[in-house]
Amino acid sequence: MITDFKEIEHSALELDKKRRAELAKRLIKSLDEEIDSDIEQSWIDEVTRRKEEIKSGKVSPLLGEEVHKEARKILKK
Repeated sequence: MITDFKEIEHSALELDKKRRAELAKRLIKSLDEEIDSDIEQSWIDEVTRRKEEIKSGKVSPLLGEEVHKEARKILKK
């Protein structure tokens, strides 16, 4: 079994694009297995709150293009 990080990295980078993508997906999934239920619930609550603000008309959603354009303006200042 390969145990040295550099050997693993080298072997992984020699894989074709499809297999590298699959390996990356599995590695990322392995990091996400321990989900903090408090954090997960906080995100659900935040999404629900934002959805209600949009439905009520309190806020209006913006297109991603508009947000990026405005952000670029701010960053150029």
